[in-house]
Amino acid sequence: MMMLASTAVVALLAGSAVPAHASRAENYGEYSRMSVRSAGQFWADGKAAGQWAWKPRSSTTSGISWGDPAAWPPDSSETFVREGDWVMLDGWADNGTYYKLRITKEQIGDGRCQNLRTLATTGRQHYVKWNIPSQPYCLKAWGTLTEESSGKIVTFGHTQIWSPPAPCSNRHYGAQTCIKQWESWWDDKSAPGKPITRKLERDQFIARDIGMAFTILQHYPKQWRADLRSHWTW
Repeated sequence: MMMLASTAVVALLAGSAVPAHASRAENYGEYSRMSVRSAGQFWADGKAAGQWAWKPRSSTTSGISWGDPAAWPPDSSETFVREGDWVMLDGWADNGTYYKLRITKEQIGDGRCQNLRTLATTGRQHYVKWNIPSQPYCLKAWGTLTEESSGKIVTFGHTQIWSPPAPCSNRHYGAQTCIKQWESWWDDKSAPGKPITRKLERDQFIARDIGMAFTILQHYPKQWRADLRSHWTW
């Protein structure tokens, strides 16, 4: 899953440069390619580390799968819905069932996760703004995942910081323009009813007209880097 901050990371995000072209109205679709049948494969340590593929289901809804290219297609697929100026996360299919995500509280703030205000207390998760702002912003969400086959509930917390377009590069594509997502995901899946614990922390760079996972820098549970090596439509 595209899933769910340290002081140093936040400071880096806050200092990201905004190129001149950022003044033109751009949107998340131009970077993620969620509105077209698009796919990409990313590599780490000299071999394929994973693959993603978007499959639009309507003019507003699209699913993205992440998995091993040697065992494609995967069972899992996240569902995103565009509602006005927001892309909302509804949940994901996996293990032969669907995990419906619903928030109990959301906040939005500046790029340092300060000046927070309540965004919502029910419904799908506000995942990312469709129209890309010129300044970074923070999203904090708390809620539940319901396994529809069993009714089992997992409690989660998800913090994201989205940064505006800036120069980026990787070893396979060279210089491009990316938006950056920093995210930290916490849940109680391993100990239901106990306090949520951190499961993932990473940066993801998403490149304009190329797509997801242009570069992934994972900070937790271990240091790891992957770079997109190829992308296509299908």
